[in-house]
Amino acid sequence: MMHPYRTHTCNDLRPSHVGETVRLSGWIHRKRDHGSLLFIDLRDNYGLSQCVIETTSPIFRIAEEARVESVITVTGKVVARTEDTVNPELPTGDVEVRIEDVTVQAMADMLPLQVNSEMDYPEETRLKYRFLDLRREKVHANMLLRTAIVTSLRRRMTEAGFTEFQTPILTSSSPEGARDYLVPSRLHPGCFYALPQAPQQYKQLLMVAGFDRYFQIAPCFRDEDARADRSPGEFYQLDIEMSFVTQEDVFEAVAPVLHDLFEEFADGRSVTPLPFPQIPYEEAIERFGTDKPDLRNPLRVFDVTEAFQGSDFKIFAGAIAKGSVVRAIPGPDTASRPRSFFDKLNEWAREEGAAGLGYIVFEEGAAKGPIAKFLDAARLEILRETAGVKDGDALFFVCDSRAASAKFAGVVRDKLGHDLALLEKGAFRFCWITDYPLYQLDEETGKVEFSHNPFSMPQGGLEALEKEDPLRIKAYQYDIVCNGVELSSGAIRNHLPEIMYKAFAIAGYPQEEVESRFGGMLNALKFGAPPHGGVAPGLDRIVMLLAGEPNIREVILFPMNQHAQDPLMQAPAPVTKERLAELHLRVVPPPKKS
Repeated sequence: MMHPYRTHTCNDLRPSHVGETVRLSGWIHRKRDHGSLLFIDLRDNYGLSQCVIETTSPIFRIAEEARVESVITVTGKVVARTEDTVNPELPTGDVEVRIEDVTVQAMADMLPLQVNSEMDYPEETRLKYRFLDLRREKVHANMLLRTAIVTSLRRRMTEAGFTEFQTPILTSSSPEGARDYLVPSRLHPGCFYALPQAPQQYKQLLMVAGFDRYFQIAPCFRDEDARADRSPGEFYQLDIEMSFVTQEDVFEAVAPVLHDLFEEFADGRSVTPLPFPQIPYEEAIERFGTDKPDLRNPLRVFDVTEAFQGSDFKIFAGAIAKGSVVRAIPGPDTASRPRSFFDKLNEWAREEGAAGLGYIVFEEGAAKGPIAKFLDAARLEILRETAGVKDGDALFFVCDSRAASAKFAGVVRDKLGHDLALLEKGAFRFCWITDYPLYQLDEETGKVEFSHNPFSMPQGGLEALEKEDPLRIKAYQYDIVCNGVELSSGAIRNHLPEIMYKAFAIAGYPQEEVESRFGGMLNALKFGAPPHGGVAPGLDRIVMLLAGEPNIREVILFPMNQHAQDPLMQAPAPVTKERLAELHLRVVPPPKKS
């Protein structure tokens, strides 16, 4: 007896099935009326099959009246297509199904967006009707790719000797650097759970418990604004922790997993060979202007302060005397560009908040441009040698404080790399960024605060905390970066209570507060914690890179919009007064804007 819905999927049929009677179910992807014949492209999760029915068939009216995206079941014989109608683009393109019976399982209303088209639609429309958007070929493929990546990661981690655990979702607030999502407690009035920004403390507790190598495809929740590479609300990461390891041990365990995963799904693109290069944080800032360098971009940033110090170019010379530095970014083979090219870059720099973008063009042993006339031959030679420019190149300059000049020079580097089409094509370029500073100075308050993960082990241990300037102390902290996208932060953890007390004291946390906020962690560390460390590559960002998507929402099943709203489920939404009372809450509206 034939199955009521299907004997095959819409991707199964091949010439070997010719002559068989089959049954297919799916969505009407497209209909084409060829006079005496009606062609229906039937689609399911697996692919497309062409079905055909004659207008003289007694069931023709049923097929004709079914709208696109209606769900139907067809039964019929598989026949070979004629040579001139074979579709080599489809795996099923050599055959078609001659419809002998058709059942409409569900009729579709008029569509708010077309499924059989890659036409662009407003984000609100796509998210409100996400179930339709997910039927579209590209988005559908992205989600299947995501599942395949997760499956591969689980297999690779298990083969590498890691054990998967699930950590709690309802937990306590922690200083991860972002806002928590809070959950009010019904049983404990005035108290709140927090959704985990990351399973940081729990995975460390697993190491204290003796599990040695842990991983999890972990959901994380942060009340942050949306960006192209960050979805608001929730995201997933490959969470990893290891015991009795050094920083190098973590790199040697994790890098092969990522390398082999990217090679598996590279689809012809090249992947940085192992071992991935390691770049100290300070060097990354100096050379690339960022701790998330896109190594496909060959451009580097150079400190050329020496060439301008005491020069006749008073704008830079005066700023240098007050502590500023000058950084240069080469523009290869731009000397022949029209003046408008340089004017547009100058205009762009102003839109970015800079005073402008000075430049010098080098041609046939000479230097031209608005700055060149203020520099003598010796200073121009310093520029040439420092930045490695040749005739036909330009140099662009940023003058500001050390931190600000580095940051904007990195932005200029990215801009020139894209505008001049310098980025290596078809490549995934990885690196580790290492030796992050443990602390930073809050520019508004002037207070010392943690710069990265507060649970990291300081390089030099307790002695460094007691004797060194906090702003000079580095931590065993690291990021892994691919194509300018930070995939993960990680660290060797602080597993000794006395070091943790001291580290938090420097950041302004008295002992009582540390014990109050991290009592569970501290208590565990006092009973014998192994040296341990870990990392947590972002799953959404990995899929975004492998899918070649510029926006992370294209690889998330049901993403929120830019305002952290879900138009499909209409979340967030008000709740009843009775529910609020049960949770011991009342809503205080924000003051009205005058």
